[in-house]
Amino acid sequence: MTLPRPRSTRPLSASPEVIRIGNFSGFYGERHSALQEMLDGGDVDVLTGDYLAELTMLILARDRAKDPALGYAKTFLAQMRQSLAAAYAKNVQIVVNAGGMNPAGLAARLRDLAAELDVPARIAHIEGDDLTDRAAELGLGQPLAANAYLGAWGIAECLRAGADVVVTGRITDASLVVGPAAAHFGWGREDFDALAGAMVAGHVIECSTQATGGNFSAFTEIADLSRPGFPIAEVSADGSCVITKHAGTGGAVTVDTVTAQLLYEIQTARYAGPDATARFDTIAVTDDGPDRVRLSGIGGEAPPPQLKVSLTRLGGFRNEMAFMLVGRHIEEKAALTRRQLEQWLPVRPAQLEWDLARTDTPDADTEERAAATLRCVVRDTDPKKVGRLFSGTAVELALAGYPGFFLSSPPREASPYGVFTAGYVDAALPEHTAVLHDGTRVAVPPTPTTRALADVTAPPIPAATAPGPSRHIELGEIALARSGDKGPHANIGVWVRTDDQWTWLVNAMTVERIRELLPETADLPIQRAVLPNLRALNFVIEGLLGEGVAYNARFDPQAKGLAEWLLARRVDVPAALLSD
Repeated sequence: MTLPRPRSTRPLSASPEVIRIGNFSGFYGERHSALQEMLDGGDVDVLTGDYLAELTMLILARDRAKDPALGYAKTFLAQMRQSLAAAYAKNVQIVVNAGGMNPAGLAARLRDLAAELDVPARIAHIEGDDLTDRAAELGLGQPLAANAYLGAWGIAECLRAGADVVVTGRITDASLVVGPAAAHFGWGREDFDALAGAMVAGHVIECSTQATGGNFSAFTEIADLSRPGFPIAEVSADGSCVITKHAGTGGAVTVDTVTAQLLYEIQTARYAGPDATARFDTIAVTDDGPDRVRLSGIGGEAPPPQLKVSLTRLGGFRNEMAFMLVGRHIEEKAALTRRQLEQWLPVRPAQLEWDLARTDTPDADTEERAAATLRCVVRDTDPKKVGRLFSGTAVELALAGYPGFFLSSPPREASPYGVFTAGYVDAALPEHTAVLHDGTRVAVPPTPTTRALADVTAPPIPAATAPGPSRHIELGEIALARSGDKGPHANIGVWVRTDDQWTWLVNAMTVERIRELLPETADLPIQRAVLPNLRALNFVIEGLLGEGVAYNARFDPQAKGLAEWLLARRVDVPAALLSD
């Protein structure tokens, strides 16, 4: 069915004061029906999709290495087959970074799909983030892929020219929202407060249902979390916004679910991007009614003079074997296994790491509850050293090792692992280009005004209250938290709900206390940011994740459960702060 309609000068939103921007994807693997759910669920002006986690860039880079025509998120094509006609009929623009390593290739496939479906949608895309061929000359080494985090202005250019779909590669996640908002309101390059507000809105909705109750530490407070709805940011002309969702969908939008996402994967009170730097110490978060939370008062500054570059390289090859230890003498069984394997290996890998997880319980009523896991991880640049040479040797211990020997998996070959690092280049170096739906190429210059990042002056800390009766409880009985990853680092945002609780938290939860509660962090650098406006603290634990998620340095390689571990630790809390 053909859907003819003039498309040249229509506004992105019928309202000059507000544009409704929703999100339907937070990662490559999101709920397939999400795009159609957002179109069917109610009114939106623009839908965004974020597909590019750090690990995804490695996956797409390897896809492109095998086939130059690939390198994009293939699932987005399948979603558009289902939903392109509906989006066009509803005048909903779609902006996604699903182009990954090959935005031009995905845009071409979308044009083919539109022709096949007889939908006259206009497809535009963004180029210039891929610096792989220039990496050496830019001092970035020789990575498998090097991609600069571009900003929102190319997206705005495409939308102003009438694009129905805009495909990008590696841009900042928040720019997916900043671009449509800037195009609709006509913001200038130095409207930093408004741009910073849209950045905050983008940061909140970029991870889809994490803003509506997903991965939420107080999830038991949400009445219906069976199928959370996807978030919508109603962005106003001054950059303030209301976070909401379609009526009748699951999950919830509350001050706490939004605060959780605000603290996700941040570092300091300055949240820098190529469009502006948002001051997270200025955000006011207020209840605006059922499933509505307002974000306002957001201060903005000029962006830094450099762009961050995602550098993905092949780190080597890895393998692992897990020995299951049941019953008595767990420590002795583990020690015997270590001695035997290390003696029997024909050649020692470059890295050989052991980890004993004591998940066994005394006098257990099932065999599984009586079991501990001894995990051995090996890495080397030579796949032979960590392939069957390693895993086969582990199997050879079966009849010569500890009593009750068994493994959690059969022997396997080595698998490659990637390493993510961050580089930086002058903002003018990438050739940021908006390729409009008619093929016109528009150069997108960087923002002319910049400001070097600097630490935020620490706010005054309220004096600790006089000690009184206390209770030794789990931290999660008074606080909420969320954690995540940034390359090799992990962050934990912790917040409370009342001013009195905040006075206790900011004095009690120091860097030294974090090291005590989370012994795995004891020898690592930890940075603390104080955010009184959110009653929150953010801790960045440097190096906890080795060389990033693909390196798989710990059993929780993205630190997603780190906050839950912290909330389960017991601390002394003044009884007066706790409700009955």
